[in-house]
Amino acid sequence: MTAPRRALIIVDVQQEYFDGILQIQYPPREKSLANILRAIDVAEQQGIPVVVVQHQYPEGAPVFAVGSESWKLHPEIEGRITPSWKRVTKDKASVFAGTDVAQWLAEQQVDTITIVGYMTNNCDIGTAAAAEELGLAAEILSDASGSPHLANEAGKVPAEDLHETLLVLLQSNFAAVATTEAWATAVETGEALPKSDLGTSAIQGRAAFEGTATLANA
Repeated sequence: MTAPRRALIIVDVQQEYFDGILQIQYPPREKSLANILRAIDVAEQQGIPVVVVQHQYPEGAPVFAVGSESWKLHPEIEGRITPSWKRVTKDKASVFAGTDVAQWLAEQQVDTITIVGYMTNNCDIGTAAAAEELGLAAEILSDASGSPHLANEAGKVPAEDLHETLLVLLQSNFAAVATTEAWATAVETGEALPKSDLGTSAIQGRAAFEGTATLANA
């Protein structure tokens, strides 16, 4: 098999997720940021193209209003940007919606995107799902992404449960899930990350939970 032709997609690592109402709660923000920076180091060492994405709404919006503090990229990211990076703004979950990112990736002959940044429950999963239609394989780094706590009319879920559940969902169909270090090793060896599928995940899930139920009823 040929080695994946990867691009690193840095999704919305903005001040809103550190200081605003959408603060990332799991994994801890500073830990996920450190892993995002580690992924950038690997990309630069290995010559992997980089896309940095910034969510943007009009002035006066409660979050990501252009020019506001919440709109700004985290200083650690802003300080790493080089002229070779592709820089875009968006106003929808997927990094492909309303942008020329797909065209740029095609020009770079990329066939696999590695997603880091925020949030697992919105822009990360939206980007991974959109990649399928474009014929791109997707990877998401579990410790270089994150989620907030959520509660609404449908119920409530803590950030850790939300993040971990979505990673299982992603691994079952939309993206290969790995830690930053496992991804770095795969990059260095030119290998693809392993990904499951819906059938296998369903069979393994039934075995896991039916087995638990059988033991509980014994």
